[in-house]
Amino acid sequence: MKRRDFLKKSASGFVLPIALDGFGIKAFANDSPLIKALLGTTILPQDRILVMINMNGGNDGLNTVIPVDQLSLYNSYRSNIAIPQNQILPLANNPATGLHPSLTGLQQLYNSDKLCIVHAVSYPNPNQSHYRANEIWMTATDSNIYGTSGWAGRYLDDRYPNYPDAYPNASMSDPLAIQIGYLTSPVLSSSVQSMAVALSTPDEFAQLIGEGGIAPPNDLPGYEAGNLIDFIRKQQVLSIGYSTEIKNAANAGTTMATYPNNNSVADQLKIVARLIHGGLQTKVYFISQVGYDTHSSQTDTNTTTGAHAVLLKKLSDAIAAFQQDLVLQGTESKVLGMTYSEFGRRVNSNSSRGTDHGVAAPMFIFGSAIKKKTVGTNPNLSDLTVNSGQYDVKMQTDFRRVYRDILQDWFGITPEKSNQLVYQDFQTLSILTDEVKSVKTGNWTDPLTWNVRRVPTANDKVLIQSQHKVTVQAGEIAVCRFINIMGGFFTAPTCVFRTTG
Repeated sequence: MKRRDFLKKSASGFVLPIALDGFGIKAFANDSPLIKALLGTTILPQDRILVMINMNGGNDGLNTVIPVDQLSLYNSYRSNIAIPQNQILPLANNPATGLHPSLTGLQQLYNSDKLCIVHAVSYPNPNQSHYRANEIWMTATDSNIYGTSGWAGRYLDDRYPNYPDAYPNASMSDPLAIQIGYLTSPVLSSSVQSMAVALSTPDEFAQLIGEGGIAPPNDLPGYEAGNLIDFIRKQQVLSIGYSTEIKNAANAGTTMATYPNNNSVADQLKIVARLIHGGLQTKVYFISQVGYDTHSSQTDTNTTTGAHAVLLKKLSDAIAAFQQDLVLQGTESKVLGMTYSEFGRRVNSNSSRGTDHGVAAPMFIFGSAIKKKTVGTNPNLSDLTVNSGQYDVKMQTDFRRVYRDILQDWFGITPEKSNQLVYQDFQTLSILTDEVKSVKTGNWTDPLTWNVRRVPTANDKVLIQSQHKVTVQAGEIAVCRFINIMGGFFTAPTCVFRTTG
């Protein structure tokens, strides 16, 4: 029996014996106080879902997340595309940062504690080729290493061994992952094969579940030959792996929010929401939005409009509708979303009202599980990488640290396993957990940051009050490092941590 059918037929108080960390317990409904106390969440880790949105083409981060605290420099570098100050969307309790005026949906999520902005994400020795940069992001390798599998594919392959030979089975009867758009995205591939079912378009999904679909092609020959080709094309759609499971979930699920029309991102997220509501056990969904390669005409003369504004509005409106749908379904707590783009764009605009290939750019992580609304700070426009008169944002956060948080703090795998999957031992960004780990002495590539009333001296003892638990690893020293508002770092010799929450 499928899990969704079992849940429908079972009473909420039905009791099953399960093991958790080696101890036998009785598991009641997922929202029981016992489960909440043990897991710190309203759901079990095996129920969790990740939705990945690829902003394909290289998104201009500085016109997406705008450094309000550096508007003079911002305007000087991109006078022909800069967003006017009075049009920038403000963020609650974050006066230094604003959003593009098209991002009203994401603004609402941020202000509702359901959106995290991760500033200046990239990796060492970045590559500015679309194909290669995308490959690096998907495989989670160093830039000089060519991977043969995707980071999410490796996770699924480890969690569900011997796929697809031993599947479907009693523990997993549905597709492990679904990708819409790109048929061969490496992010969901193991070293042997794709771990995903591919739906090339939303129309293909509609045809699969018998709700209309692809318009009759006009390239078919007449009479019997054309009918035969049309039949073969339909059979190709119907032969999609797990087609019965997908159709059953689509029939059982529905969308409850109003999605925007003429919006490819919304069309894809609408499918995801419907399948989630229908009880499909799929763990990872991958969708894409193309068009971010804005070398020219990124904006109109009115810089709040144009190609980039249209893309951002579609993305923001779609995510907001999707999140509202999850709330109405009662499935919000089991879904986490993330956006990424293969690279950012230059700080300085070009004469064609566009931006060329750059380095670091922001990521968005969204969902009710967010514990931290910002990671890092606005890019420092006074401290840029300069190459032949071109200016790039410096990296603050390695993208694989975001993956680490998703693998450990969302999907619940061990640190050792996470290290294997992303090929390095990364410290938490605390996006999804209340735990903050100290950084080893001398390794300040991404320090923890607190605000202090004045610059501490060598004789000061600094009291840090935090709602987060601070863990010091064996053999480490709890050293505090601070960022001077004028730039540069300084270290206080003695720090005392006090938990306030």
